[in-house]
Amino acid sequence: MRISKFFLAIAASLMLVSACATTPEQRTDKAIREVLNEFQAVGISAAIVKDGQIVYNESFGYKNLETKAPLANSDVMRIASISKSFTATSLLQLVDQGIISLDDDVSDLIGFKIRNPHHPDTPITLRMVLSHTASIKDKEDYFTLDHLNPAVYGDCEESYFEYAPGEGYNYSNMGLNLAGTILEKVSGVRFDDYVRTNVIHKLGLYGGHNIDSLDASKFALIYSYEDGKFVESKGAYRSRSEDMPGYVFGYSSPIFSPTGGVKISAKDLATYMMMHMNYGELNGVRIISEESAKAMQTPVWIVKQDWEDQYALCLKEFIDYLDDPKYNQPGSYPIGHTGGAYGLNSIMLWSPADGWGIVAMTNGYAPVEGKGFLKTLTNAIYNAYFK
Repeated sequence: MRISKFFLAIAASLMLVSACATTPEQRTDKAIREVLNEFQAVGISAAIVKDGQIVYNESFGYKNLETKAPLANSDVMRIASISKSFTATSLLQLVDQGIISLDDDVSDLIGFKIRNPHHPDTPITLRMVLSHTASIKDKEDYFTLDHLNPAVYGDCEESYFEYAPGEGYNYSNMGLNLAGTILEKVSGVRFDDYVRTNVIHKLGLYGGHNIDSLDASKFALIYSYEDGKFVESKGAYRSRSEDMPGYVFGYSSPIFSPTGGVKISAKDLATYMMMHMNYGELNGVRIISEESAKAMQTPVWIVKQDWEDQYALCLKEFIDYLDDPKYNQPGSYPIGHTGGAYGLNSIMLWSPADGWGIVAMTNGYAPVEGKGFLKTLTNAIYNAYFK
C-alpha cells in the first residue's frame, strides 16, 4: 500500500512538471510579447527557420492603431533595406547568364559616365556598388540618379567621397538605386516587374516593390514615434501611379526604391531567406547559382572602423550582435541584413554553420534609452527558441 502511494505521488509530481513545462514556441511567444510591451510596439511579426523548415510564425499587436485591427501572419510590411538583397539577387541572375559581370564598369551598364571626380581614372564597378565601397555619397533625395549624372550636375563632386573607389566603405542608398536602374537597363524589364517575376513569384511568394500591384488591404500601417505618440507614415506605401506618365525606362527606376521598397510578410521573407541559406536554391527552384549565392555572403569589406559593417553584396556579417558568444567569432558570424525607415524596423539573420534563421519586423515602436529594438528583439527570439 505504501509503495502504491509512493508511485502515485511520483506520477502526480511528473504530471505537475509536465503541465508547467513550456515549448520553444510558447517561450518565444512570451519573449516577443515582453519586447512588444517594453518598446510599446504597434505590432511585431516573426518567423523562425530550423533545418530547412519554417518552425515558427506568429504576429502580435496591431495592423492598424486606429481600428485596433490585429496584425496577422498574412499581412505585409515594407522591409526597408533588406530589399537591397532582392536587387543584388536579381543582378546576380544576369551575372549567372553571362550578360554582365560584377567587375563591369557601371558607366558601361547605365549608359552615362559614373566617376568619382577625385579619382577620374578609377572605374566604379558593380561589385563596389553592391558592397557600398564605390565612394558614392547618399543625398537627401536619392530617388533620382540626377546627382550622379554629369549631364545634370557636371562633375557631381558633392556626390562622392574623397577616397578612391574600392578603398573605403560608406553605406549608400543612392548606390543601390543606381544598381536597380542597371538591372532595368540591362534586362530590358522594368525594375519592379523583373524582381517580382524572377525572384518573388519564382519562389511562390507574395510581395513586391510596386504598391499598385499589391492588395492594399494586406498592408500593416507603419508608424513613426514623434513627441511621445505614434504618427502614421503615409509615405511608406505611396503609390507611384502619378509618376508613371513621365517614367524614363532605364533611368526612373529609383521611384520604386531598389534600396528599400519591398513589401512582404515575415513568413514569405523567411522563405526567401531559406533560398539564400541553401545557396541559391529552394524546393528544386534555383534562383541564383551556388557561386553567386556564396559571393553575396562573402565580405568584400572587412571592418576597419567601429561604425562600419562587415559587408558582402547586399548582405552582411553580424559581429557582436547575439548574446551567445558562439556566434561572435570569425567564421561563425550570422549573415543577413536589417532595415529601418518610416518607423518600421526589420531583420533577416541566419547562421550558415547551424542552419537556423530569424526574421522579424515591426510597424512602429517607442525608443528605449540604452537599448536597440532590433537587437533586443532578435536576442529575445534566439534565446527563447534556441537556448
